[in-house]
Amino acid sequence: MTRVMVRYKVKPEQVARNEELVRAVYAELHQAEPGGLRYATFKLPDGVTFVHLADTNGEGTPLTGLAAFKAFQAELRERCDEPPVLSELSEVGSFGW
Repeated sequence: MTRVMVRYKVKPEQVARNEELVRAVYAELHQAEPGGLRYATFKLPDGVTFVHLADTNGEGTPLTGLAAFKAFQAELRERCDEPPVLSELSEVGSFGW
C-alpha cells in the first residue's frame, strides 16, 4: 500500500483551468472504476493551493494510464507558481479512510 500527498500552487489565472483538468480526471475515473485506488483533490482556502491524496494497493497507480491524467500533467509546471511536491505518508491513525 502506498499513500502520497502532492501539493502545489497554481498561478491565479490558472485556477479554473486546473480545476477543469482535475474534474476531467475524476470523470474518467468514474467511467473506468479502477480497483485499488482511493484518490481525492482539495483546494486550500488561499484559492491557489491544491492538495491531492492517493492511496493505492500494489505496484504503481491506475492514474498514470488515464488520458485525462496525462492531460492534467502535461502542462502542470507551466500552470504553477510553486511546483508539485510529493510526500509519502505513513499512517498514524485514520477513521473511514
